[in-house]
Amino acid sequence: MFDKLMAAQQKADEIKKRLDTVSVFAEVEGGAIRITATANKAITAIEIEEEFYKQAEKEEIEELLLTAINKALAQADIVSATEMQAATKDMLGGLGGMFGQ
Repeated sequence: MFDKLMAAQQKADEIKKRLDTVSVFAEVEGGAIRITATANKAITAIEIEEEFYKQAEKEEIEELLLTAINKALAQADIVSATEMQAATKDMLGGLGGMFGQ
C-alpha cells in the first residue's frame, strides 16, 4: 500500500511539472490586454497594445488587467482540474483492488 501511495505522490509531482509547461491565455477589450500564465497559475506575460495604453485611463487599465488576470487564472484552474481528474481516475483504477472492488 505504501508503494501505491508513493507512486501517487510521484504522479502528482509529474503533473505539477507538466502544468508548468502548459500555457493558458486570456484577453480583454478585443485583445487590447493579453495575459499568459502557466496552468500552475504563474503569470508569464502581460501585453497591452500601445494605442490602447495611450488612450485609456489608469483606472480602466487597472480594472481590465484584473479582469484579464482572473480570466487567465480561471483557465489555469480548468486545465489543472482536468489533469488532476485524469490522474486521479488512473490512480483509483490501480487502487481498486485495495478496497475489495
